[in-house]
Amino acid sequence: MRELIAGIVAACSRRAWSVIAAWAIGCAIGLAHVVSNFAIDTDSSKLLSANLPWRQREAALDKAFPQRSDLIVAVIDGTTPELAEHAAADLTRRLDGDSANFEHVWRPDGGPFFERNGLLFLPLSELQPTLDALIAAQPMLGPLAADPSMRGLMNTLALLAQGAAQSQTQTPGDDLSRAFGALADTLEAARAGRIEPLAWRSLVSGRAADPRELRRFVLVHPVLDYSALEPGERASAAIRKAAADLGLASDRGVRMRLTGQVRLADEEFATLREGAALSAAVTLTLVALLLWLALRSGRIIAAIAASLFAGLAITAALGLAMVGAFNLISIAFAVLFVGLGVDFGIQLCVSYRAQRFEHDDLHVALREAGAQVGSPLALAAAATSLGFFAFLPTVYRGVAELGLIAGCGMLIAFASSITLLPALLSVLKPAGEAAPVGIAALAPVDAFVRAHAGAVVAGAVIVAIASAALLPQLRFDFNPLNLRSNKVESVSTLLDLAKDPLTTPLTIQVLEPGESAADALARRLSLLPEVAQVLTLASFVPEDQDAKLAAVSDASLLLGPALFASTAPIPDDAQNVRAMTDAAHALGAYARAATGAVAAQAKRLAAVVSALAQSDASTRERARAALIPGLVDMLAQLGAALSPARVTRESLPPEIVRDWVSADGRARLEAYPAGDSTDNRVLERFVDAVTALAPNATGAPVTMQESGRAIVTAFIQAGAWALIAITLALVVVLRKASAVLLTLAPLLLSGLVTLALCVLIGLPLNYANIIALPLLFGIGVAFNIYFVMAWRSTHDLLSSSLARAVIFSAATTASAFGSLWLSSHPGTASMGELLALSLACTLASALLFLPALLALSAPRCD
Repeated sequence: MRELIAGIVAACSRRAWSVIAAWAIGCAIGLAHVVSNFAIDTDSSKLLSANLPWRQREAALDKAFPQRSDLIVAVIDGTTPELAEHAAADLTRRLDGDSANFEHVWRPDGGPFFERNGLLFLPLSELQPTLDALIAAQPMLGPLAADPSMRGLMNTLALLAQGAAQSQTQTPGDDLSRAFGALADTLEAARAGRIEPLAWRSLVSGRAADPRELRRFVLVHPVLDYSALEPGERASAAIRKAAADLGLASDRGVRMRLTGQVRLADEEFATLREGAALSAAVTLTLVALLLWLALRSGRIIAAIAASLFAGLAITAALGLAMVGAFNLISIAFAVLFVGLGVDFGIQLCVSYRAQRFEHDDLHVALREAGAQVGSPLALAAAATSLGFFAFLPTVYRGVAELGLIAGCGMLIAFASSITLLPALLSVLKPAGEAAPVGIAALAPVDAFVRAHAGAVVAGAVIVAIASAALLPQLRFDFNPLNLRSNKVESVSTLLDLAKDPLTTPLTIQVLEPGESAADALARRLSLLPEVAQVLTLASFVPEDQDAKLAAVSDASLLLGPALFASTAPIPDDAQNVRAMTDAAHALGAYARAATGAVAAQAKRLAAVVSALAQSDASTRERARAALIPGLVDMLAQLGAALSPARVTRESLPPEIVRDWVSADGRARLEAYPAGDSTDNRVLERFVDAVTALAPNATGAPVTMQESGRAIVTAFIQAGAWALIAITLALVVVLRKASAVLLTLAPLLLSGLVTLALCVLIGLPLNYANIIALPLLFGIGVAFNIYFVMAWRSTHDLLSSSLARAVIFSAATTASAFGSLWLSSHPGTASMGELLALSLACTLASALLFLPALLALSAPRCD
């Protein structure tokens, strides 16, 4: 091997232009393929094999209910229930007519069915008080329904004030005080230039709106553009434009946010791109600086850079050809290639510099450098590739593809290091060396390690035992949401929804043979303390309908004539002003006669109404916009709600049935977790409880937990395969069991210390950062191989040119990985953090522990 690689390096240095031309052609072909075929799949659900049983259950559910996959969810929050409902209805109508961007648009919590039958879904204990409050508000509702305008509102206020003043009751109830206060707040905001819509439903019912009444959902099944890097961006942009056209904005009391699978995937890619240019620039600057410190030659650095670029282009093209599209993990091959590929280049070039000090002839120096480091480089490349290839048989598709690409990339990097790099050096002709290349300052450390080898090894053993003791506390974070930036809208919205047990999207779903089976299972699941609620199609048929329909009918008899009377013509501004003046007088008179809080609120309202009558028309228009649209919506919703019809399974709308029963009759049920579903412990208990009764359950919480188990298993399997394969490769090359053990022992130490540090600093393993472990195998074995094979020729390892190469190689690699740590994407940042941590442990183990081991075993390994 030594002579073979030395011959290749010599041949390439003497036929430099032919080698460069061949690599240039390969690089051009690779770049052309990458430019025309580049694709990245940001769907984290595809990172694991589709053949796993729980993945197959997912696929079966998606096939049965295809409209529920690949969704964009528009979450609409209004400052009042009326605003939220009106905005959701308007947006649904607008989007439903855009077939170019949307296949299907619907509301799971609204529409004609819920508008008409919503009261029937209230518990009987809540329904009657609600109806009583409406009946009590009839004196106000009747006049408003007859004239739903600013004139009608002011006339109603005047009547209420006059009626209260004539009443024998000296202390009217709190209802009138609250009504006067709420109206005054809205009108004062209008005078100050703001539109703050009045919550009419709360005003009428006498209670604050439930937070869930202020939120509505619109589900959108978009037309996806798979030719774009963000397939749903066009549909998302169309939703935002529709919302803007409809005036759905915070200054109008409405906020719309987008989340859902499609939006999460699109923003995931956008987050990965964010800051990439700056990160790359910082990385290149640091790498260039470290290369300069290591090599002291711009020409050598240029040669390494060109060699890396060519290898990277070919590896990227080969990767796309093999896997079709990079995933969120395999895209990291580029950083791994640079980080590990630069190691090969530094090893050869530092050795070349050392040989150039001995030999003035460039070609001779290159040949000797190839002879000196060629075998260790070949073994390191083979071991690193085996470490990556060990993931191929596992179910963790994301890392398996990374392993395939990075494994091939290591072989390409090695090939470029012994062919293209010598050719480039031969053409660029860097100057000779005037001094030795080693690190003389580390000679005392060499002497200390050899003199105290036993103590160093004993200390390392103690550290290893202490680290092993911490391993039971190591956590694996199976929640992929924690790998996403909570600053992006889709993630922050999802986390917001997940805090409420009744709106969380982190639900478990079960596909049953039919509706009766789904209902039976739902009854059993609803008894579990870990379950907040369970929905099936039967959940949309209200209970106690006879009593509820009778109660609503009685209320309708009292309220109906007033609500459904013909309305007066729309008034002009002058009519509104006259009504405001009259209302102000009536309110003022009542305020002087009344006492307590209601008197204070009446006086306040009289003042602001009087000021509004004297303001300009635009101010009164703001007041109208804050009061009247919500009033009209409330009256329309109330009128619809007082005309319910008996709900049966057969009368349910087709869009609701389609959401719960598949075309072939299978039924879906959905279980919601009790508690904050952003807490991993809540999800774990929820999944364990539900799957104990429904082993065929699926959904996001099941996926998260099963994914974690699958990934841990995959890494155990890959670690075992990598250890076996690398050990066999070392045995074949090193031919001594002691040398093999010396190569692997520091690897074990650095692995234990890395994981122990994760425990100490609170860094859990996750889907992304766990790829640091195969890297630990690769680069750790490479460093150890260099030292073990060099020990046969010199015992002054730390002061040699090899140590210089290893130290600067590690520093350069750390710079490449450190760029990931700076990412605004939490998953990528955690990957960079663990990569840098493992690299530091690997370097410390190679520089201190391994030389001590070699010193103790010198008689056996020389």
